[in-house]
Amino acid sequence: MYRTLEYLHGITDGDVRRLRSVGIRHTNQLLHRTSLGIDRERLFKKTGISTERLLEFAHQCTIFEVSGMDRWIPLMRRFAITTMKDLHSQDARGLHARLLDAIGLAGAPSLSDVEYWISQATALDIVEPAEPVKQAPVVD
Repeated sequence: MYRTLEYLHGITDGDVRRLRSVGIRHTNQLLHRTSLGIDRERLFKKTGISTERLLEFAHQCTIFEVSGMDRWIPLMRRFAITTMKDLHSQDARGLHARLLDAIGLAGAPSLSDVEYWISQATALDIVEPAEPVKQAPVVD
């Protein structure tokens, strides 16, 4: 789903300005420009936004792509479900029960909705994980 950059949790006005200065206007464009580590490095050099922060934004952008979940994204964040890997690792019945506890029966998504979100997580998991930081050997 195309959303303006301001929908990203924790993004600053300065971040939005810098991303727009390189032609990124919405979350779908940001996702495609940050899904690979090399692309995050390039964007860091152009904008000054750290690769770690860009990775965080990329994960948020993929969450926005899950069909039908947008209404519950803040709650998912509270459940520490912030990446496709987090979503994919969930048990549908367990997550549905947690949602029912938090929301109540009247406003919660159905179990089939939750199962559908989890099924989408594999296909939407396009963000390359960050390279592990290589530690320099310590010389005594």
